[in-house]
Amino acid sequence: MNDWYAHVTVATVIENNGKFLLVHEQTDNGEKYNQPAGHLEPNETLFEAALRETKEETGWNVELTGLVRINQYTAPSNGVTYLRVTFSARPLAHNADAKLDAGIIEAKWFSLEEIKQLGNKLRSPLVLSDIEFNLTQPKLPLNYVNCYQPSK
Repeated sequence: MNDWYAHVTVATVIENNGKFLLVHEQTDNGEKYNQPAGHLEPNETLFEAALRETKEETGWNVELTGLVRINQYTAPSNGVTYLRVTFSARPLAHNADAKLDAGIIEAKWFSLEEIKQLGNKLRSPLVLSDIEFNLTQPKLPLNYVNCYQPSK
């Protein structure tokens, strides 16, 4: 039997004064732009993963403010299926001296129009789709995400 599983990832849509924080990164398919995002690690909640990935990729500490949506996406570049949980967040503090993850070129704020102009430089269609969804649909409260972990 073939062991198939979806890769669980998190992403954050961070808005501040009409601008959105994106990560400019080097990928196997060249330079791309993405929300701060990454894989869920063992013994980590979805919330912890979103906060960690945001800090590691941007140097920003953020506060999660809601659940934007959950996407199932199969990447055409590698055939991997991702279950991506996207949160909204607000920026709290930036550490300009933070050492960003390998492959990260910079974190930068963009307007919605600037993001639309990036076109195929976006890592996936989820980048723009989740920003637009975040702008037009109500966010679910964070308590809609249950990170139940039995006591150790």
